[in-house]
Amino acid sequence: MPTPLERPQLPPKLLSSPAMISACRDRDCGAIFRLVRRAGLYNAQIGKLVDLSASRIGEVANGKRKILEMHVIERVADGLGIPGHMMGLARRDWETPPPAASVEPTTILPTPAEPITTLPGSDLDSILAVAAGPRLSPSTVRALHSSIEDYWRRDDEHGGETLRPAVVGQLRYVMQLIKEAGEGEYRRSLYGVAAELARLTGWTFFDARQYSQARIYFTEALQLAKVVDDRPFMANVLACMALQATYEDRPADAIALSTAAQDCARWHGATPRVMSMLSMREAFAQASMNNHSAAHNALADAHRHYERISAGDDDPAWVTYFDEAKLMVDTGIARGRLGEADAAEPLVADALRRGHSGNQRGRAFHSFWLATIQLQRGNVDQACHTAANALEIASAVDSERVKGHLREFHQQLQPYWGSPATAEFETRLRGALL
Repeated sequence: MPTPLERPQLPPKLLSSPAMISACRDRDCGAIFRLVRRAGLYNAQIGKLVDLSASRIGEVANGKRKILEMHVIERVADGLGIPGHMMGLARRDWETPPPAASVEPTTILPTPAEPITTLPGSDLDSILAVAAGPRLSPSTVRALHSSIEDYWRRDDEHGGETLRPAVVGQLRYVMQLIKEAGEGEYRRSLYGVAAELARLTGWTFFDARQYSQARIYFTEALQLAKVVDDRPFMANVLACMALQATYEDRPADAIALSTAAQDCARWHGATPRVMSMLSMREAFAQASMNNHSAAHNALADAHRHYERISAGDDDPAWVTYFDEAKLMVDTGIARGRLGEADAAEPLVADALRRGHSGNQRGRAFHSFWLATIQLQRGNVDQACHTAANALEIASAVDSERVKGHLREFHQQLQPYWGSPATAEFETRLRGALL
């Protein structure tokens, strides 16, 4: 079997593609081999990696033979670098280990596809942070927070795939600062910065549909926030994990996580805006379970909390995005998930008319939901037109999550295939994403 250095690094987009996810879930080695060949490997190369002959690889890829033996399936996963969870296997020995149980982590976990570095990114804020040296000051912490805000802005505009190496480098740099810092307020502030960077890293993996890696970094963010007992931020991370659980078709887990998030925040000074956002995450989870009554109760809680917001609230920076427009569009999406298209459409359409202030991914995401809701109402031509707009935006944003939604919309069009509108959308989809 290959050593870690010899094991191929399959492109993230291949590993996160619906075709590969489906093939791995079904343990369809023939489909896996065909997909890997498209990535540039030949039968002989694949055979060497998984300890099978080139002719056997060809027979399996061509559907003439199947691989059913568990020890061979494990060799396929190990040889090709496919994470165990994708094929229903235990975590492989070569995979990134789970976060340490210690509440004071000393290292940040590497990711399989990225080089390990101890330096921060080369952006201006990182350079200023280096210049500040180990003697921490308020300006050091402000520079780090400014860097995080800029990362989030660029993530909204372009997706997080290209940002991730810089964010991970910044995270490791902050962990080194924590080691050098004495006890006191600056050390506590650095733990907060590290928790935010870990959450952002988890988010970039989530947006790329690399859920196992996302979970690792979300868990790291929880541990870092726990050190300084930042319960509202822990609730925020739990809410991210709840959202991811809805994408992984684990709605019961999503409900448990969103409920835990609210419990975590409720008794630890969370502002009404924070509680409104957390209630909305529960509404998404309940809607995914098609629990109409519970979803509407959660929506009512979100609106009730939002009405209590006042100018004097000390909202954390990570929740300021949740404004009235976001409340209304999320309400529309939740009701769309429940099949209440008539009530959902004007809410989502109004959000698109208002614009997104540079948030390209948000525009694409909301356009997808508007198209889905229009399709629920039987407006096929209008839905295809809206989805085409979403496709145009998505093609400029590196977000497998949004692109996956548009592929799902294509599948929803199946009953209408053959109409001019669906044919035109399929052509554009294949040209842009497939």
